[in-house]
Amino acid sequence: MALPPLACQASQWAGFPGRETVEPVATTTLLKLLLAPILILVATLAGRRWGPGVGGWLAGLPLTSGPVSFVLAIEQGPQFAGRAALGTLFGLVSLAAFCLAYGRTARRGAGWAGSLAAALGAFGASTLVFREASLPIGLAFTFVCVVLAGSGVLMADGGPPAASPRLLPGDLAIRMALAALLVLGLTSVAAALGPALAGMLSPIPVFGALLAVFAQRDQGAGAAVQLLRGMVLGSFGFATFMLVVGALVDRMAVMPTYALASASAIGIHGLTLTVVRRAI
Repeated sequence: MALPPLACQASQWAGFPGRETVEPVATTTLLKLLLAPILILVATLAGRRWGPGVGGWLAGLPLTSGPVSFVLAIEQGPQFAGRAALGTLFGLVSLAAFCLAYGRTARRGAGWAGSLAAALGAFGASTLVFREASLPIGLAFTFVCVVLAGSGVLMADGGPPAASPRLLPGDLAIRMALAALLVLGLTSVAAALGPALAGMLSPIPVFGALLAVFAQRDQGAGAAVQLLRGMVLGSFGFATFMLVVGALVDRMAVMPTYALASASAIGIHGLTLTVVRRAI
């Protein structure tokens, strides 16, 4: 996912590690308020066009965690962002737990409220388990990829979705508003949470939850499972993004690091589309 360039001031200090990273408030606020909602809008509309699996696959990109990580690198410094990236990798294990729990509960006949409660419980439990986890970034990436692959296999055969009803403008407005609130909230409390917990909470599946709830409500459990499996498979690009950030953000300038992370994530994300489309 390509991230938009910041103002000229950012490019002047980004290549100098250790220099105080003071960015105009207006620039970072604009980034927080606009970037994630726009990305969620694109993912939602694409999902309506090509089906819930593709919508989930697109949502598997670091639609919120990418902007959060970028803003953290600017506001809190590259070292903080690097440590948060490791926490975010472990957060993907919690994301997989969320998707598995939601899918299994929905397939057993529970409504969206019961499925969501079970999924959020699984996410919270996994976050507590891995909160203190620490591995070299490469080993953490390998572990996360194994978890994602296993989760994708377990979520296969969710059943066909029903026909999709007309999309109401209010649905889009809710998802976009929550996107802005999540990015604003996480970056605002990042210093108090610390890099590890801030990173682990950044993949919290607010948008996955919204998309799954709407899919289950409108098209049945099969659509929700399809969407969440697409999100799990799409998270390989997400993991790649965080691998690059965690390995390079305190060694390179901020802008090149995130440009490379974005290109790498998009490349890996494209490779997973074949698997997702076969499952549709």
